[in-house]
This record gives sequence, C-alpha cells and structure tokens, in this order.
Amino acid sequence: MTCVYIILERMKVKVRRIDKSLPLPSYGTGGSAGLDCFVREATIIPPGELAYIPLNICVQPPKNHFVLIAARSSLPKRGLFLANGIGIGDEDYSGDEDEYKAQVYNYTDKPVTIEKGERIIQLIFLPYDKVEWNEVESLGNNNRGGFGTTGR
Repeated sequence: MTCVYIILERMKVKVRRIDKSLPLPSYGTGGSAGLDCFVREATIIPPGELAYIPLNICVQPPKNHFVLIAARSSLPKRGLFLANGIGIGDEDYSGDEDEYKAQVYNYTDKPVTIEKGERIIQLIFLPYDKVEWNEVESLGNNNRGGFGTTGR
C-alpha cells in the first residue's frame, strides 16, 4: 500500500496587532482548526447584559475568504455566550481601526470579569462563493416536512 501525502501551504494573512505586548492569535494544538484570540483589555460584563470585548487584531482575509468568529468551548463555563451565535469578519472589514470584537452576553446573576490576555474566542478562515438567484415557481423536489422530521 502506498501513502500519498499532500503538503498544504499555509495561507498568508495580513494582521495588525493593536497591543504588541499580547501574542498574535495562535493554534492551541497541531490539530486545531481555530486560532485562539487574546483579549486586549479587562472587561466586566454585568448580569443580563451585553459587552463588546476587543480581540486586539485587525485582519485582511484573503480574497474570497471570510473569518468565522466562534466561541471557545470554555466560554459557557464563564457564564457567557456569543450574543450573535457566531460572528462573520467580511473580506472588506479590514481597515486599520476595524478591530475584531466578541459580542458576549452574561446569562448569570453575577458580574463576569474577562482579564486582559485571556482566550475566549477562536477564528477560522473559510472560503465563500457569491450566489446569483435563479427564481423559479417550483424547486421540483419532495417536501421533507419541517424541523425534526428525520428523527421520527
């Protein structure tokens, strides 16, 4: 049996770090898909409130790519979740002052403090395609029946 290995070159991404005392986002392990981001300043999120936590970077994704901004798995342990589920860093959100931020919601009854340098968010770079609508009167497929119908 012959094994074929494909060595992929890492994509080069322009990044502007605001606070140079903090590291650039990095992969936690060799198999990580997301880059862990470091919080730029300590933030206290009152109970039942939203906060925008600065992530210390401005990024220019490569052409036809966007940045998926996702919570690290430890975020709910802190009593927080991303208020918008996930974030999208568009290709043209790439100015020198377009700092990525995490929009978090504190669902506890106590204030939650996030310290400078903590990792609460990860970034994943993904390709995208633009669509052009082809409006039709019928899609020509059978109906599935709605949410949860495949579990019956």
